[in-house]
Amino acid sequence: MNISIRKSYYSYLTIILNKMKKSTALIVAVIVFPIMLFSQVKVPAIYTNIESANDGLVFNNGKLKLKERQSLDEFFVLDNLRGNPKGDKEGFLFDFNNDAFNGELFIGLVNYKDYKFPHPVYFKRSSKIEKGIAKVEMSKLSGRYDMSGWEKDKRGHLAYRVTNEKGKILYDGLISFEKIDKFVVMPTIVEGPILSCMTENSVLVRYVTSTDIITEVHANKTVFKDKNATKVHEIEIADLEPNTNYTYQLHCSGNTFDYNFTTAPNSGTRSNFTFAYVSDARKGAGGGERNIYGVNGYVLKKAMALSLQQKAVFMQFSGDLINGYSDSKKKMEFQYANFKKVISPFASYMPFNVSIGNHEVVGQQFPTKDSYGISLDGFPFETESMEAVFASQFANPMNGPESEDGNKYDPNPNKIDFPSYKENVYFYTYDNIAVIVLNSEYLYTPSLQSYPETSGGLHGYLMDTQLDWLENTISDFESNKNIDHVFVTQHTPIFPNGGHTHDAMWYGGDNTYRTIIAGKKMEKGVIEQRDHYLDIIINKSTKVRAVLTGDEHNYCKTEITDKMKRYPENWDKETVKLKRNIYQINNGACGAPYYAQDLTMPWSDYTSGFSTQNALVLFDVNGKDIRVRILNPDTLEEIESYNLILK
Repeated sequence: MNISIRKSYYSYLTIILNKMKKSTALIVAVIVFPIMLFSQVKVPAIYTNIESANDGLVFNNGKLKLKERQSLDEFFVLDNLRGNPKGDKEGFLFDFNNDAFNGELFIGLVNYKDYKFPHPVYFKRSSKIEKGIAKVEMSKLSGRYDMSGWEKDKRGHLAYRVTNEKGKILYDGLISFEKIDKFVVMPTIVEGPILSCMTENSVLVRYVTSTDIITEVHANKTVFKDKNATKVHEIEIADLEPNTNYTYQLHCSGNTFDYNFTTAPNSGTRSNFTFAYVSDARKGAGGGERNIYGVNGYVLKKAMALSLQQKAVFMQFSGDLINGYSDSKKKMEFQYANFKKVISPFASYMPFNVSIGNHEVVGQQFPTKDSYGISLDGFPFETESMEAVFASQFANPMNGPESEDGNKYDPNPNKIDFPSYKENVYFYTYDNIAVIVLNSEYLYTPSLQSYPETSGGLHGYLMDTQLDWLENTISDFESNKNIDHVFVTQHTPIFPNGGHTHDAMWYGGDNTYRTIIAGKKMEKGVIEQRDHYLDIIINKSTKVRAVLTGDEHNYCKTEITDKMKRYPENWDKETVKLKRNIYQINNGACGAPYYAQDLTMPWSDYTSGFSTQNALVLFDVNGKDIRVRILNPDTLEEIESYNLILK
C-alpha cells in the first residue's frame, strides 16, 4: 500500500485518541484499519530483498528479517505546529492538536510598511501553551504597543513563535487578520515569496498561503494571477527588459505586499556583478535560533542578509538545508518550511537557487542494532522519494535529464524505475557565467555501506546518465561565445578534507564502493567515477573555473592539479592526466556543527584557507576576471580573498 497513506492513518489515529474516548476511537480503528492496510506497496525493481506485505514492508535477506519502522509520532508537522488559529472578540485561540503539548507562544506584530525585510518585534509577554491550547489577547498589542497600526486599519499581521517547555524553538508562524465585530484570520502568505529561475526577461515567484485561494502578482503594469485556487503559488513574471529594476506587488485577501528585483543582463554583456555561495544550514549546537527544529536559522539569516548587503545578484545554496534523515514526508515538509521562513524576507528580492544534499533524504527505515538501521530512498518515487519531496518545496529550472531510466543497468527498460532528476539537476546562466547543479545523492541509500544487499545509491556517486548530461551541457557552454565562466556544484566534495574523508568521492581510498542497482554493482567504483567527472570538467572544458561543494562543515579551497596525489597506494587501474588546474571551493559553513581538517589526506598540501568559522563565499565577476572573497556572516571579518582564474 502507499506508505504515505498508511503513515497518515497512524497520525490520524493518534489525533483521534487524543480527542475522543478510547472506546470510540477503537471502533473507528477496527473499521478503517483493515481497509487502509489491504493494498500493498509495489517495491521498485532497483531494490533487492525488500518485500511488500499487508502490514508494511519487510527486509529479508535470508538471514535477517525486519519489519519497516512505523512513524507513530506525527505531532511535529505543519498542520499541528501552525496552531490552527481561530479568532474571537478578544484575540486568537491556538489549538496544537495534542493534549500533551505544553510550551510557550511568543507574539509580535509585523509592519510591512516600516522596513524592507519584514521581521516580527516580539512583545515582552508571551502566552502559555497548556494541554495544546494557547490564547492570545490582542489588547496586549494595542495602544503604545501597536507599532503596525492595526487598530486604525482594522487589519494587521501577527507573528508567533512556538517553543516547547524547555524553550526549544519549533516554528515561527504568521497570520493576517482583520477586526470588525471580532478578530478573523484571513488567508495568509505563510511562506515566501521566494524568487528563482531568473532570466533577462522573466523571474518566477513562489509562495504558499494558509488556504486555497487565487492570488495576484502585479508587475510592469501587468497582472499575473493563479489559474485556480491553490495553496502553493508559482507565478512567472514575464515580458520584462534585461538588467532592469522592477517592483512587484503580491495581492492576497485584500492585503498587498511590495518587493522589487532586477532582471539579469543580456547574455554576454560582461557587466560587473557579485553572487553568493554557501551550504549546510542544518541545525547547529548552542540553542536558540541555531536550531529552529532542523535549521540553523541564526547563521542562515546572517548569510542571507550579508549577501544582499554585498549586493549579490543571486544565492547558490548546495545542500543540507535541514536536518532531515526522516521516514516521515510530513516532518521533512515541516523542516523545509522552517528553512524557507528564514530565507523568505531576503529571497523575495534576490533569486535563490538550491540543490539537494544527503540530509534531505526521506524514506523507508528498518530498525537494526546499528545507530541508523536500514534506510532507503522513499517510494513510490513519484511522490515519496527525497528527490520528489525536494522538488515539491522549491521552483528550480526544468532543463536537467529525466532520470537514470533507460541506461544499461536499468532492470526494466520499458518502465520508470528511478527517481526523477527534475528540479534537482539543472543549469542556469547569468550574464557571462553558467552554473551547473548536480545531484551527488541520487537514490541515496544511507545504509548501503552496511547493508549492500538492499541495493541503492551511494553517497557521493554521480550516476552515468547524469554525467552524460553534464558532458553535453559542458560542450554546449564551450561553444557559447557569451559564456566565459562555468561553475559546477554538488553537495559532496571530490576531495574531502575533514569530516567526510571516509566517504564523499574517496571512501578512504577504497574503490570497491559504488552504487548497486537490482543487486548488480556499477561497473566503475567511486574513485573511477570521480576520475570520469574530473575528465569532463577539466579536460573537456576550458571554462569550468571551480567546483562548489559542501557536506564538510568548514570553508577551504583545494587546488585540483595533475601534480597532486589523488590515488590510493597500489592503484592498479587507469589514471587520468589533468590538463589544467581549477579550484574545489568547499563551503559547508552555514551553521551545521563544524568539522576540523584532516591533514593526512594525500592532497592536504594543496588545500588552503581552511576555517571552521561560519563563512559566505562571494564571487566578484568582472568580465574575464573573478575575485573571490570569503566573509564571516557573524563577525563580518574577511577570512581570505584571491583571484579565481588558475593557469
